[in-house]
Amino acid sequence: MNALNIAILGLGTVGGGTFDVLTRNAVEISRRAGRAINIVAVGARSPERAIKRMSGATIPVMSLVEAVDSPNVDVVVETLGGYEPAKTLILKAIANGKHVVTANKALLAMHGDEIFSAARTKGVIVAFEAAVAGGIPIIKTLRESLVANRIEWIAGIINGTTNFILSEMRSKGLAFADVLKAAQEKGYAEADPTFDIEGIDAGHKVSILASLAFGIPLSFDKAHVEGITKIDAVDIRYAEEMGYRIKLLGIARRRAAGIELRVHPTLIPTKRLIANVEGVMNAVLVKGDAAGATLYYGAGAGASPTASSVIADLVDVARLIDANVAHRVPYLAFHHDRIGSEPVLSVDDVETSYYLRLRVDDKPGVLADITRVLADNNISIDALLQKEPEEGEAQTDIILLTHETIEKNMKQAIASIEAQPSTRGKIVMLRLENLA
Repeated sequence: MNALNIAILGLGTVGGGTFDVLTRNAVEISRRAGRAINIVAVGARSPERAIKRMSGATIPVMSLVEAVDSPNVDVVVETLGGYEPAKTLILKAIANGKHVVTANKALLAMHGDEIFSAARTKGVIVAFEAAVAGGIPIIKTLRESLVANRIEWIAGIINGTTNFILSEMRSKGLAFADVLKAAQEKGYAEADPTFDIEGIDAGHKVSILASLAFGIPLSFDKAHVEGITKIDAVDIRYAEEMGYRIKLLGIARRRAAGIELRVHPTLIPTKRLIANVEGVMNAVLVKGDAAGATLYYGAGAGASPTASSVIADLVDVARLIDANVAHRVPYLAFHHDRIGSEPVLSVDDVETSYYLRLRVDDKPGVLADITRVLADNNISIDALLQKEPEEGEAQTDIILLTHETIEKNMKQAIASIEAQPSTRGKIVMLRLENLA
Protein backbone atom coordinates (compact mmCIF):
# COMPACT_ATOMS: atom_id res chain seq x y z
CA MET A 1 0.00 0.00 0.00
CA ASN A 2 1.03 3.61 -0.53
CA ALA A 3 2.31 5.45 2.52
CA LEU A 4 0.04 7.88 4.36
CA ASN A 5 1.65 11.31 4.22
CA ILE A 6 0.89 13.72 7.02
CA ALA A 7 1.61 17.32 7.99
CA ILE A 8 1.77 18.26 11.66
CA LEU A 9 0.64 21.80 12.48
CA GLY A 10 2.54 22.93 15.53
CA LEU A 11 5.35 21.19 17.44
CA GLY A 12 4.32 22.12 20.96
CA THR A 13 3.48 19.58 23.65
CA VAL A 14 1.04 17.51 21.57
CA GLY A 15 2.59 18.07 18.16
CA GLY A 16 6.09 17.42 19.47
CA GLY A 17 4.92 14.29 21.27
CA THR A 18 3.25 13.05 18.09
CA PHE A 19 6.44 13.68 16.13
CA ASP A 20 8.52 11.79 18.70
CA VAL A 21 6.23 8.75 19.03
CA LEU A 22 5.71 8.44 15.28
CA THR A 23 9.45 8.58 14.74
CA ARG A 24 10.31 6.20 17.58
CA ASN A 25 7.63 3.58 16.83
CA ALA A 26 7.46 3.92 13.06
CA VAL A 27 7.92 0.21 12.31
CA GLU A 28 5.39 -1.00 14.87
CA ILE A 29 2.83 1.60 13.77
CA SER A 30 3.20 0.70 10.09
CA ARG A 31 2.65 -2.98 10.93
CA ARG A 32 -0.65 -2.08 12.57
CA ALA A 33 -1.73 0.42 9.92
CA GLY A 34 -0.79 -1.76 6.97
CA ARG A 35 1.20 1.10 5.46
CA ALA A 36 3.86 3.57 6.50
CA ILE A 37 2.78 6.84 8.08
CA ASN A 38 5.28 9.48 6.99
CA ILE A 39 5.67 13.04 8.26
CA VAL A 40 6.27 14.96 5.04
CA ALA A 41 5.73 18.50 6.36
CA VAL A 42 5.65 20.49 9.57
CA GLY A 43 3.66 23.72 9.68
CA ALA A 44 4.87 26.22 12.25
CA ARG A 45 4.41 29.81 13.34
CA SER A 46 8.12 29.85 14.19
CA PRO A 47 10.05 27.67 11.69
CA GLU A 48 13.34 28.19 13.53
CA ARG A 49 11.95 26.82 16.77
CA ALA A 50 10.35 23.86 14.95
CA ILE A 51 13.62 22.98 13.21
CA LYS A 52 15.40 23.02 16.55
CA ARG A 53 12.66 20.84 18.09
CA MET A 54 13.13 18.18 15.37
CA SER A 55 16.76 17.64 16.40
CA GLY A 56 18.24 17.30 12.93
CA ALA A 57 15.37 15.54 11.14
CA THR A 58 15.25 16.56 7.47
CA ILE A 59 11.53 17.22 7.17
CA PRO A 60 10.40 20.37 5.37
CA VAL A 61 9.24 23.10 7.74
CA MET A 62 6.90 25.67 6.24
CA SER A 63 4.17 28.09 7.15
CA LEU A 64 0.88 26.72 8.47
CA VAL A 65 -0.96 27.57 5.25
CA GLU A 66 1.76 26.07 3.06
CA ALA A 67 1.56 22.80 5.00
CA VAL A 68 -2.23 22.66 4.59
CA ASP A 69 -1.94 23.41 0.85
CA SER A 70 0.92 20.99 0.16
CA PRO A 71 -0.12 18.51 -2.59
CA ASN A 72 2.00 15.79 -0.94
CA VAL A 73 -0.10 15.77 2.25
CA ASP A 74 -2.97 13.31 2.78
CA VAL A 75 -3.75 14.14 6.43
CA VAL A 76 -3.41 17.37 8.39
CA VAL A 77 -2.74 16.87 12.12
CA GLU A 78 -3.81 20.03 13.95
CA THR A 79 -2.19 20.41 17.38
CA LEU A 80 -2.24 24.20 17.67
CA GLY A 81 -5.19 24.47 20.05
CA GLY A 82 -7.50 27.45 20.40
CA TYR A 83 -10.08 28.71 17.94
CA GLU A 84 -7.96 30.55 15.39
CA PRO A 85 -6.06 29.98 13.21
CA ALA A 86 -7.00 26.33 13.90
CA LYS A 87 -10.57 26.62 12.59
CA THR A 88 -9.56 28.38 9.37
CA LEU A 89 -6.76 25.87 8.74
CA ILE A 90 -8.96 22.82 9.37
CA LEU A 91 -11.69 24.11 7.06
CA LYS A 92 -9.05 24.88 4.44
CA ALA A 93 -7.61 21.37 4.76
CA ILE A 94 -11.09 19.89 4.33
CA ALA A 95 -11.74 22.10 1.29
CA ASN A 96 -8.48 20.74 -0.13
CA GLY A 97 -9.84 17.20 0.30
CA LYS A 98 -7.45 16.31 3.11
CA HIS A 99 -8.36 14.25 6.15
CA VAL A 100 -7.95 15.88 9.57
CA VAL A 101 -6.82 14.65 12.97
CA THR A 102 -7.19 17.13 15.82
CA ALA A 103 -6.80 17.27 19.59
CA ASN A 104 -8.68 20.56 19.79
CA LYS A 105 -11.62 20.07 22.17
CA ALA A 106 -12.42 23.79 22.46
CA LEU A 107 -12.71 24.17 18.69
CA LEU A 108 -14.86 21.05 18.29
CA ALA A 109 -17.14 21.97 21.18
CA MET A 110 -17.79 25.40 19.70
CA HIS A 111 -17.57 24.76 15.94
CA GLY A 112 -17.66 20.98 15.52
CA ASP A 113 -21.03 20.88 13.77
CA GLU A 114 -19.73 23.24 11.06
CA ILE A 115 -16.49 21.28 10.69
CA PHE A 116 -18.24 17.90 10.47
CA SER A 117 -20.72 19.26 7.93
CA ALA A 118 -17.90 20.51 5.71
CA ALA A 119 -16.06 17.20 6.06
CA ARG A 120 -19.20 15.23 5.18
CA THR A 121 -19.62 17.29 2.01
CA LYS A 122 -16.03 16.55 0.94
CA GLY A 123 -16.11 12.91 2.06
CA VAL A 124 -13.09 13.24 4.35
CA ILE A 125 -12.41 11.93 7.85
CA VAL A 126 -12.18 14.16 10.91
CA ALA A 127 -10.79 12.19 13.86
CA PHE A 128 -10.46 13.57 17.39
CA GLU A 129 -9.68 10.86 19.95
CA ALA A 130 -7.11 13.10 21.65
CA ALA A 131 -9.65 15.89 22.22
CA VAL A 132 -10.99 14.30 25.42
CA ALA A 133 -9.02 12.67 28.25
CA GLY A 134 -5.62 12.50 26.56
CA GLY A 135 -4.47 8.89 26.34
CA ILE A 136 -7.79 7.34 27.41
CA PRO A 137 -9.62 5.93 24.34
CA ILE A 138 -13.02 7.22 25.41
CA ILE A 139 -14.07 8.59 21.99
CA LYS A 140 -13.57 5.24 20.27
CA THR A 141 -15.30 3.48 23.16
CA LEU A 142 -18.44 5.59 22.77
CA ARG A 143 -18.36 5.59 18.97
CA GLU A 144 -17.68 1.88 18.52
CA SER A 145 -17.37 -0.36 21.58
CA LEU A 146 -20.64 0.64 23.30
CA VAL A 147 -22.85 1.00 20.22
CA ALA A 148 -25.21 -1.74 21.47
CA ASN A 149 -26.03 0.31 24.55
CA ARG A 150 -28.52 3.01 25.32
CA ILE A 151 -26.19 5.22 27.32
CA GLU A 152 -27.85 6.38 30.53
CA TRP A 153 -25.18 8.69 31.92
CA ILE A 154 -21.53 9.70 31.83
CA ALA A 155 -19.54 11.16 34.72
CA GLY A 156 -15.92 12.11 34.19
CA ILE A 157 -12.89 13.62 35.89
CA ILE A 158 -11.66 15.14 32.65
CA ASN A 159 -9.39 17.97 33.77
CA GLY A 160 -6.11 17.04 35.42
CA THR A 161 -5.32 20.51 36.76
CA THR A 162 -8.46 20.73 38.88
CA ASN A 163 -8.15 17.14 40.02
CA PHE A 164 -4.60 17.83 41.20
CA ILE A 165 -5.74 20.93 43.08
CA LEU A 166 -8.62 19.16 44.83
CA SER A 167 -6.41 16.15 45.65
CA GLU A 168 -3.80 18.40 47.25
CA MET A 169 -6.41 20.39 49.16
CA ARG A 170 -7.79 17.15 50.59
CA SER A 171 -4.51 15.41 51.42
CA LYS A 172 -2.67 18.47 52.79
CA GLY A 173 -5.50 20.64 54.08
CA LEU A 174 -4.30 23.59 52.01
CA ALA A 175 -6.32 26.51 50.66
CA PHE A 176 -7.22 26.73 46.97
CA ALA A 177 -4.93 29.69 46.23
CA ASP A 178 -1.89 27.94 47.74
CA VAL A 179 -2.42 24.75 45.76
CA LEU A 180 -3.05 26.65 42.52
CA LYS A 181 0.31 28.37 42.93
CA ALA A 182 1.99 24.98 43.47
CA ALA A 183 0.24 23.58 40.39
CA GLN A 184 1.57 26.45 38.30
CA GLU A 185 5.09 25.91 39.62
CA LYS A 186 4.89 22.22 38.68
CA GLY A 187 3.57 23.03 35.20
CA TYR A 188 0.17 21.43 35.86
CA ALA A 189 -1.61 24.77 35.53
CA GLU A 190 -1.14 27.53 32.98
CA ALA A 191 -0.07 31.04 33.91
CA ASP A 192 -3.69 31.94 33.13
CA PRO A 193 -5.56 28.90 34.49
CA THR A 194 -9.09 30.23 33.83
CA PHE A 195 -10.16 27.53 31.34
CA ASP A 196 -9.22 24.84 33.84
CA ILE A 197 -10.26 26.19 37.23
CA GLU A 198 -13.53 27.70 35.98
CA GLY A 199 -14.60 24.38 34.44
CA ILE A 200 -14.58 25.56 30.82
CA ASP A 201 -12.13 22.93 29.61
CA ALA A 202 -14.19 20.16 31.23
CA GLY A 203 -17.32 21.72 29.74
CA HIS A 204 -15.88 21.49 26.24
CA LYS A 205 -15.03 17.84 26.78
CA VAL A 206 -18.29 16.71 28.34
CA SER A 207 -20.29 18.39 25.58
CA ILE A 208 -18.40 16.24 23.06
CA LEU A 209 -19.03 13.11 25.13
CA ALA A 210 -22.74 13.95 25.41
CA SER A 211 -23.07 14.20 21.63
CA LEU A 212 -21.38 10.84 21.20
CA ALA A 213 -23.47 9.21 23.94
CA PHE A 214 -26.91 10.57 23.13
CA GLY A 215 -26.78 11.56 19.47
CA ILE A 216 -27.47 15.26 20.08
CA PRO A 217 -25.82 18.31 18.47
CA LEU A 218 -22.76 19.73 20.18
CA SER A 219 -24.22 21.87 22.95
CA PHE A 220 -21.48 23.54 24.98
CA ASP A 221 -23.42 26.81 24.88
CA LYS A 222 -26.25 25.11 26.80
CA ALA A 223 -24.07 23.38 29.41
CA HIS A 224 -24.07 24.50 33.04
CA VAL A 225 -20.44 25.14 33.99
CA GLU A 226 -18.98 25.85 37.43
CA GLY A 227 -15.34 25.70 38.49
CA ILE A 228 -13.55 25.03 41.77
CA THR A 229 -12.47 28.52 42.79
CA LYS A 230 -15.06 28.73 45.58
CA ILE A 231 -14.28 25.34 47.14
CA ASP A 232 -13.28 25.73 50.77
CA ALA A 233 -10.96 23.31 52.55
CA VAL A 234 -13.54 22.99 55.34
CA ASP A 235 -16.08 21.49 52.91
CA ILE A 236 -13.51 18.99 51.68
CA ARG A 237 -12.92 18.01 55.32
CA TYR A 238 -16.62 17.74 56.18
CA ALA A 239 -17.28 15.70 53.03
CA GLU A 240 -14.51 13.31 54.02
CA GLU A 241 -16.02 12.91 57.51
CA MET A 242 -19.30 11.87 55.91
CA GLY A 243 -17.71 9.38 53.51
CA TYR A 244 -17.41 11.53 50.37
CA ARG A 245 -14.76 13.21 48.23
CA ILE A 246 -15.17 16.32 46.14
CA LYS A 247 -14.22 16.11 42.47
CA LEU A 248 -14.86 18.38 39.50
CA LEU A 249 -17.14 16.20 37.38
CA GLY A 250 -18.41 16.58 33.86
CA ILE A 251 -21.85 14.94 33.87
CA ALA A 252 -24.18 14.08 31.00
CA ARG A 253 -27.37 12.27 31.96
CA ARG A 254 -30.42 11.21 29.99
CA ARG A 255 -33.73 12.17 31.59
CA ALA A 256 -37.30 11.78 30.33
CA ALA A 257 -37.53 15.55 29.72
CA GLY A 258 -34.12 15.95 28.07
CA ILE A 259 -30.37 15.83 28.69
CA GLU A 260 -28.56 17.09 31.77
CA LEU A 261 -25.24 18.63 30.71
CA ARG A 262 -23.22 20.06 33.55
CA VAL A 263 -19.77 20.61 35.08
CA HIS A 264 -19.37 21.39 38.77
CA PRO A 265 -17.67 20.26 41.99
CA THR A 266 -19.44 17.09 43.11
CA LEU A 267 -19.46 14.92 46.22
CA ILE A 268 -18.89 11.24 45.34
CA PRO A 269 -18.97 8.34 47.84
CA THR A 270 -15.41 7.41 48.78
CA LYS A 271 -16.17 3.75 48.02
CA ARG A 272 -16.57 4.53 44.30
CA LEU A 273 -13.42 3.89 42.26
CA ILE A 274 -13.69 7.23 40.50
CA ALA A 275 -13.61 9.05 43.86
CA ASN A 276 -10.09 7.65 44.38
CA VAL A 277 -8.62 9.06 41.17
CA GLU A 278 -5.93 11.44 42.41
CA GLY A 279 -3.46 13.97 41.08
CA VAL A 280 -3.51 14.84 37.39
CA MET A 281 -5.09 11.56 36.31
CA ASN A 282 -8.42 11.38 34.47
CA ALA A 283 -11.27 8.87 34.62
CA VAL A 284 -14.59 8.51 32.81
CA LEU A 285 -17.46 6.38 34.09
CA VAL A 286 -20.06 5.35 31.50
CA LYS A 287 -23.37 3.68 32.38
CA GLY A 288 -24.99 1.72 29.55
CA ASP A 289 -28.13 -0.36 29.77
CA ALA A 290 -26.39 -3.50 28.44
CA ALA A 291 -22.76 -3.21 29.59
CA GLY A 292 -23.59 -1.60 32.92
CA ALA A 293 -21.08 0.79 34.43
CA THR A 294 -17.59 0.79 32.86
CA LEU A 295 -14.66 2.90 34.03
CA TYR A 296 -11.82 4.26 31.87
CA TYR A 297 -8.73 5.57 33.66
CA GLY A 298 -5.42 7.02 32.58
CA ALA A 299 -3.32 10.07 31.82
CA GLY A 300 -5.56 12.87 30.63
CA ALA A 301 -2.81 15.06 29.21
CA GLY A 302 0.90 15.14 28.43
CA ALA A 303 2.94 14.75 25.29
CA SER A 304 3.13 10.97 24.93
CA PRO A 305 -0.34 9.98 26.22
CA THR A 306 -2.05 12.51 23.96
CA ALA A 307 0.21 11.53 21.05
CA SER A 308 -0.92 7.94 21.58
CA SER A 309 -4.49 9.00 20.81
CA VAL A 310 -3.47 11.19 17.87
CA ILE A 311 -1.60 8.30 16.29
CA ALA A 312 -4.48 5.91 16.94
CA ASP A 313 -6.57 8.26 14.81
CA LEU A 314 -3.90 8.28 12.11
CA VAL A 315 -3.90 4.47 12.02
CA ASP A 316 -7.70 4.55 11.65
CA VAL A 317 -7.35 6.95 8.73
CA ALA A 318 -4.72 4.69 7.17
CA ARG A 319 -7.08 1.72 7.43
CA LEU A 320 -10.20 3.54 6.21
CA ILE A 321 -8.88 6.01 3.66
CA ASP A 322 -9.83 3.75 0.74
CA ALA A 323 -13.13 2.57 2.25
CA ASN A 324 -16.52 3.61 0.95
CA VAL A 325 -17.52 6.82 2.74
CA ALA A 326 -20.84 5.26 3.75
CA HIS A 327 -19.00 2.51 5.63
CA ARG A 328 -17.02 4.84 7.90
CA VAL A 329 -17.99 5.40 11.53
CA PRO A 330 -20.02 8.65 11.78
CA TYR A 331 -18.16 11.59 13.29
CA LEU A 332 -20.44 11.76 16.34
CA ALA A 333 -21.31 8.04 16.44
CA PHE A 334 -24.84 8.58 15.11
CA HIS A 335 -25.56 9.11 11.40
CA HIS A 336 -26.04 12.81 10.72
CA ASP A 337 -29.65 12.37 9.60
CA ARG A 338 -30.42 10.54 12.87
CA ILE A 339 -29.16 13.23 15.24
CA GLY A 340 -31.79 13.76 17.93
CA SER A 341 -33.52 16.90 19.11
CA GLU A 342 -33.69 16.19 22.85
CA PRO A 343 -33.35 19.51 24.70
CA VAL A 344 -30.52 20.24 27.10
CA LEU A 345 -32.17 20.92 30.44
CA SER A 346 -31.72 24.09 32.43
CA VAL A 347 -29.75 23.63 35.64
CA ASP A 348 -32.96 24.49 37.53
CA ASP A 349 -34.44 21.24 36.16
CA VAL A 350 -31.47 19.08 37.15
CA GLU A 351 -32.33 16.29 39.58
CA THR A 352 -29.62 15.31 42.02
CA SER A 353 -28.72 15.16 45.71
CA TYR A 354 -27.12 18.00 47.65
CA TYR A 355 -24.61 18.89 50.35
CA LEU A 356 -25.48 21.98 52.39
CA ARG A 357 -23.28 23.72 54.97
CA LEU A 358 -25.10 26.22 57.17
CA ARG A 359 -23.75 28.54 59.84
CA VAL A 360 -26.51 28.99 62.41
CA ASP A 361 -27.15 30.18 65.94
CA ASP A 362 -26.65 27.41 68.49
CA LYS A 363 -30.07 27.45 70.12
CA PRO A 364 -33.15 25.21 70.38
CA GLY A 365 -35.56 25.02 67.45
CA VAL A 366 -33.11 26.01 64.70
CA LEU A 367 -32.81 22.54 63.22
CA ALA A 368 -36.58 22.05 63.35
CA ASP A 369 -37.07 25.29 61.39
CA ILE A 370 -34.58 24.13 58.74
CA THR A 371 -36.13 20.71 58.29
CA ARG A 372 -39.60 22.30 58.05
CA VAL A 373 -38.46 24.50 55.13
CA LEU A 374 -36.89 21.53 53.38
CA ALA A 375 -40.07 19.47 53.80
CA ASP A 376 -42.18 22.34 52.45
CA ASN A 377 -40.04 22.18 49.29
CA ASN A 378 -40.31 18.38 48.93
CA ILE A 379 -36.71 17.81 50.06
CA SER A 380 -35.85 14.95 52.40
CA ILE A 381 -32.69 14.66 54.48
CA ASP A 382 -30.39 11.69 53.95
CA ALA A 383 -27.73 12.50 56.56
CA LEU A 384 -26.96 15.26 59.06
CA LEU A 385 -23.81 16.37 60.89
CA GLN A 386 -24.00 19.06 63.57
CA LYS A 387 -20.64 20.32 64.80
CA GLU A 388 -20.04 21.30 68.40
CA PRO A 389 -19.56 25.06 68.68
CA GLU A 390 -16.09 26.29 69.53
CA GLU A 391 -15.64 27.34 73.15
CA GLY A 392 -17.23 30.72 73.64
CA GLU A 393 -18.96 30.61 70.26
CA ALA A 394 -22.72 31.10 69.94
CA GLN A 395 -22.85 29.68 66.40
CA THR A 396 -22.15 26.31 64.83
CA ASP A 397 -22.03 24.50 61.48
CA ILE A 398 -24.75 22.13 60.34
CA ILE A 399 -24.02 19.88 57.36
CA LEU A 400 -26.92 18.24 55.55
CA LEU A 401 -26.99 15.67 52.77
CA THR A 402 -30.30 15.37 50.93
CA HIS A 403 -32.00 12.78 48.80
CA GLU A 404 -32.51 13.61 45.11
CA THR A 405 -34.59 16.68 44.37
CA ILE A 406 -35.09 19.24 41.61
CA GLU A 407 -32.59 22.09 41.77
CA LYS A 408 -35.19 24.85 41.63
CA ASN A 409 -36.75 23.37 44.79
CA MET A 410 -33.37 23.41 46.49
CA LYS A 411 -32.73 27.03 45.53
CA GLN A 412 -36.12 28.05 46.91
CA ALA A 413 -35.39 26.23 50.17
CA ILE A 414 -31.97 27.83 50.50
CA ALA A 415 -33.41 31.30 49.96
CA SER A 416 -35.99 30.66 52.71
CA ILE A 417 -33.42 29.27 55.18
CA GLU A 418 -30.99 32.16 54.53
CA ALA A 419 -33.83 34.59 55.32
CA GLN A 420 -34.30 33.13 58.80
CA PRO A 421 -32.83 35.25 61.64
CA SER A 422 -30.90 32.26 63.05
CA THR A 423 -28.94 31.72 59.80
CA ARG A 424 -25.57 33.44 59.55
CA GLY A 425 -24.21 34.22 56.10
CA LYS A 426 -24.70 32.33 52.86
CA ILE A 427 -25.36 28.59 52.67
CA VAL A 428 -22.74 26.54 50.83
CA MET A 429 -24.43 24.22 48.30
CA LEU A 430 -22.63 21.43 46.46
CA ARG A 431 -24.20 18.72 44.33
CA LEU A 432 -23.83 15.05 45.20
CA GLU A 433 -23.84 12.06 42.85
CA ASN A 434 -23.94 8.47 44.12
CA LEU A 435 -22.99 7.04 40.68
CA ALA A 436 -24.51 3.72 41.63
